[in-house]
Amino acid sequence: MIEISFGKLVLLALIALIVLGPEKLPGAARTAGALLRRMRSGWDDVRAEVERELQIEEIKRAAREAAAKAEAAQGELDATLAQVREMQHAAPAAGDANAAAGPPAAAVGTAAEPSAVAEGEPDGATGDLFAAAAPAPPTPESPHGHA
Repeated sequence: MIEISFGKLVLLALIALIVLGPEKLPGAARTAGALLRRMRSGWDDVRAEVERELQIEEIKRAAREAAAKAEAAQGELDATLAQVREMQHAAPAAGDANAAAGPPAAAVGTAAEPSAVAEGEPDGATGDLFAAAAPAPPTPESPHGHA
């Protein structure tokens, strides 16, 4: 804004006193003060409106970015889900061909192996399907001779 020093203010007051006279000076000062208040209020309103618009634009931009990230995450999730389904469809076909070779992949986990998860079921600790995507290979026999 305009910078007015104390010296300039005194000079303006003296000029106003000479031009308007002592009778009209108080009324002119009140009118000038009222005009300055209206101008400042109008300026503050405009500035507040511009700030609100900028905040709205920032929120819209953040919402668009969040939506784009959500769409990307959804795409990745869909791709991963398709891979898991392909593995599930491929596993029974391989299980039918190797049925005589050993137990099915879902039956490999035992009570001694708490980390073994049946195929297609989420991991109980994390809810993650990736643990089910790579089952342990079937063992033909126990090392102790027990079936």
